[in-house]
Amino acid sequence: MPKPRTESGGKNLISKRLAKLRQDRHMSQRDLANKLQLAGYDIDKNVITRIETDKRYVSDLEIKAFADIFQVSYDYLIDGKEE
Repeated sequence: MPKPRTESGGKNLISKRLAKLRQDRHMSQRDLANKLQLAGYDIDKNVITRIETDKRYVSDLEIKAFADIFQVSYDYLIDGKEE
């Protein structure tokens, strides 16, 4: 059975918001990867690149990691809804 895709054919719902959060904080993908690894999350720069370019599915643990680092809700990452 094929895996689900977004309306545009992408593999995740957070790619654009993740990139915007990172850029708004003037962080490179490597900076974000370093911050995630220091917080105990095993997410490297290549994973971030593939997520932001919509070429990789995202796990619930990764969504939690990004929400923790950027201090945003899961709803914001997935749907763009502010609290």
